[in-house]
Amino acid sequence: MAGGALRAAEPGDWPRWRGPHDNGSGEPGAYPVKWDATTNLLWKYELPGKGCSTPIVCNRRIFLTTPADGQDAALALSWSGKRLWQTPLGRERPGLHRNGSGSNPSPTTDGRSLFVYFKSGALAALDLSGKVLWKTNVQERFGKDTFYWDVGTSPVLTEADVVVAMMHHAESYLAAFDKATGRLHWKVARNYQTPDEGDHAYTSPIVFRHQGKEALLVWGGQHLTAHNAADGKQLWSCGDFNPQSKPNWVAVASPVIAGRIAVVPYGRGECLHGIKLGGNGDVTSTHRAWQRDDTGAFVPTPAEYRGRVYLLRDRGEIECLDPASGKTLWNGRLPRKTANYYASPAVADGKIYAAREDGVVFVTTAEGEFEVLAENDMGEKIIASPVPVAGRLLLRGDKHLFCVGTR
Repeated sequence: MAGGALRAAEPGDWPRWRGPHDNGSGEPGAYPVKWDATTNLLWKYELPGKGCSTPIVCNRRIFLTTPADGQDAALALSWSGKRLWQTPLGRERPGLHRNGSGSNPSPTTDGRSLFVYFKSGALAALDLSGKVLWKTNVQERFGKDTFYWDVGTSPVLTEADVVVAMMHHAESYLAAFDKATGRLHWKVARNYQTPDEGDHAYTSPIVFRHQGKEALLVWGGQHLTAHNAADGKQLWSCGDFNPQSKPNWVAVASPVIAGRIAVVPYGRGECLHGIKLGGNGDVTSTHRAWQRDDTGAFVPTPAEYRGRVYLLRDRGEIECLDPASGKTLWNGRLPRKTANYYASPAVADGKIYAAREDGVVFVTTAEGEFEVLAENDMGEKIIASPVPVAGRLLLRGDKHLFCVGTR
């Protein structure tokens, strides 16, 4: 069945976009550093269409969303890169941005069922053999999105529900659907007045604990908010992220939680905020631990690893921060090129994996003195985030899913 409590992620699982701990960090293991089309490349699978979502892993099976023959589809591969099944889920709504697609949102799983969401508005639950358990379309039910670009938020799972966020220039909301039946459990409005494009958010919620209970952390509309997972009720809200009311400050990078601090990138990469979790009501004046106006990240979501936060900026700067104080511990720079970084960084085995949009994947040190360890050209564009899992690295390109590791 699809319902029930969340299964704890097993070693070797990557059950959602930012991994088992929602921080972009892989479990301990020996991960690859240098590879090419023949060395350390275990396999590659030709994908049926261009999608930008990140693959997930559950019990040595790989799941991803993709367009296929004009349809939104969910796809499952074996650990050896063989197709297990492919399920169509309705007409595709193609991407508008050159680095976007109709399959930007990443799937998620509770170990029993797979949940997928698409730009078309299709939201579906499947069993792990590919059978559709239920399907709905949030845009047909609640209205079309008004994004300048493509839907980017991924669905998240609570113990009872699958939750999607829609934050745009229209009614913004969170909606929770029962995992087992697809019945709408709750829907709450989340509307804020902002300068132009400030109400557009491509971020994903994070499930965390507030006063011992399950809650959702949501970033968008120039507010960081916490909501009760049982009914969506807002628990607290923090604003004042754009005091000068600058236009076009869209929220793309999601926050990352480090201890009891949410590190929130904003301002098109110009600023960074550390917000203390907890409190009740409006915590704007009480829970901002620190603020930086000289660094940040626009598109890539930061990673957290062993108590430190790692920023990857759009032009290849990497910065390591102390999340408690916001102070920079070290910074470095990847080799310059005209291509930007859209994928979020991943960290595993003391190494940072950073994929540039032209398909070059850099491996650097995460601890000690900054050093570029390797530069690996995959030969095709990469927008999806690297997935370090069970000693392997999964890389989704425009045309293929690559699996890198030692044999």
